[in-house]
Amino acid sequence: MQSITLSDNEFRQFQEMIFRTAGISLSDSKKPLVAGRLNKRLRHHQLPTYAAYLALMMQDSGEQQMAIDLLTTNETYFFREPKHFDFLQEQLRGELGRARSPASLRVWCGACSSGEEPYTIAMILAETMGSRPWDILASDISTRILDQARRAVYPLEEAEGIPRYLLHRYCLKGTGLHDGTFMVDPALSKRVKFKQINLNVPLPDVGLFDVIFLRNVMIYFKQETKRQVVQRLLAHLHPGGYFIISHSESLNGISEAVRPVKPSVYRKPHA
Repeated sequence: MQSITLSDNEFRQFQEMIFRTAGISLSDSKKPLVAGRLNKRLRHHQLPTYAAYLALMMQDSGEQQMAIDLLTTNETYFFREPKHFDFLQEQLRGELGRARSPASLRVWCGACSSGEEPYTIAMILAETMGSRPWDILASDISTRILDQARRAVYPLEEAEGIPRYLLHRYCLKGTGLHDGTFMVDPALSKRVKFKQINLNVPLPDVGLFDVIFLRNVMIYFKQETKRQVVQRLLAHLHPGGYFIISHSESLNGISEAVRPVKPSVYRKPHA
């Protein structure tokens, strides 16, 4: 099959689609990425142009989800930005660990990608919470990446970021056909609930949380989209709860509903 070129007009339509559905702003420099990632879908459907694929997406919600899965970035790793997990552990040993006892402590990982972040949080909670109940909701817009997260299997080199004592306690090294991989212990991974959620639309009724992580996702949003997404999420944060974003992000000019505790960590005031 001949090489298929993505025109500027077709690229603009993909930009509009991903912004409309996921709130993600693709810069013009992402044109080669879009062409490369979607080319396999054109070949799969034997389509001659990207315009033909756009037309197919508009008629097939499953294919549109496939395109969103391919175009959303999912870079992550265990214990990324470790100061956040140090902070979480400190709070769990203090006020946060005692709050609303004996009710379950709830954490929402709002852009969980392939699962490394919620499983990191799960290790911290399992290590710190003792007998007190807890649960984690991990959400992402990509169904493909959520399937990968649920498997909880990773290349062995990813284990390098996990402290040794936690690795030995909560992870299983693969053998035989699974050599070169490790798995998060099912006793831990089953406590993380994965759910497909688009933060760019009204959120489902998932209840209230003590801590919400929304890290390394707002960098893809325009300012107004950031405001709307943060407002939706903060409606699900308990008064006194913590809202944690990436060190490269800020809520300046985005929300006044939370107060900074330290860089990239915010707290919702008590009513």
